[in-house]
Amino acid sequence: MAWSALSPDALIAVVAPAGPALAGQVDQVQPLIEAQGWRARLYPSCRQARGYLAGSDEQRLADLHDAFADPEVKAVMCLRGGYGCGRLLERVNADLLSQHDKPFVGYSDITALHALRGRLGLWGLHGPMLASDLIKPERHEDRQILFDLLRHGLVRNTTWSPRLEPELQGIGREFEGTSGVVEGPLVGGNLSLMAALIGTPYQLPVDGAIVFLEEVAEEPYRVDRMMVQLRQSGALRAAAGFLVGRFSDEASPRGVLEEFLAPLGKPILAGWPTGHGTPHWTLPMGPRCRLDARAGTLTLLQDVILPPSP
Repeated sequence: MAWSALSPDALIAVVAPAGPALAGQVDQVQPLIEAQGWRARLYPSCRQARGYLAGSDEQRLADLHDAFADPEVKAVMCLRGGYGCGRLLERVNADLLSQHDKPFVGYSDITALHALRGRLGLWGLHGPMLASDLIKPERHEDRQILFDLLRHGLVRNTTWSPRLEPELQGIGREFEGTSGVVEGPLVGGNLSLMAALIGTPYQLPVDGAIVFLEEVAEEPYRVDRMMVQLRQSGALRAAAGFLVGRFSDEASPRGVLEEFLAPLGKPILAGWPTGHGTPHWTLPMGPRCRLDARAGTLTLLQDVILPPSP
């Protein structure tokens, strides 16, 4: 199930399954990828706009299928998020994705595609996107983290121990009577998308999982509404533990998150530097991990990207 690290001159597909990017942003994408020694192929949807969508559903879907089906393409990276992936889900060729698995990078609205892939037993990379993140000069750390793991690999026993963001750090101490350690597949992403998928065939498989949550530009009452939906669906109770990433741009939802998560008595590691904004540490979606809420660490228990041969 693990992917291979990208070799020099590897071809990376750039797709836009959600919203459109500005032309000036798109023009910077190919030079950015080529500066890493790789090649880039930008699919037609990258330069199209149909209101809030990067072209028609048919075009965005065709680009996604073509990128995965092409054996020359070694990884697929999303241009940006926005909105639109949910419109494609029932038309995605699941067999094609399963037969041509390769690293798939994105977040935000791309959570919908990660969820579909997760239900197929496929993994993904919750990582920064090209037009919205990686082309920006100040995102050096994000570029280095993502490009290094694509180039050098991401293997079992890798342990992350970042500086947690203080706004959310320490949510939920009800695990104090336990070890604070839990193992399970890491799943999740954008809270809005997770809530929207509940009750559909694409609902994230959260039973026994470490659930990652992040959000942007949502008032606390809207976060409350989405958390109610997760609670009423049984998703919160079914999870083994929680990794809480960045909740940015609006009033702090700390109280809301604590109200819903703390009473569950499950390990919670909050303030993780992943989500909208910077830094955005790339996380693998799907493989088994160990979360240690006391130590503030996340350890990978499966190989995700195999290093290049010596």
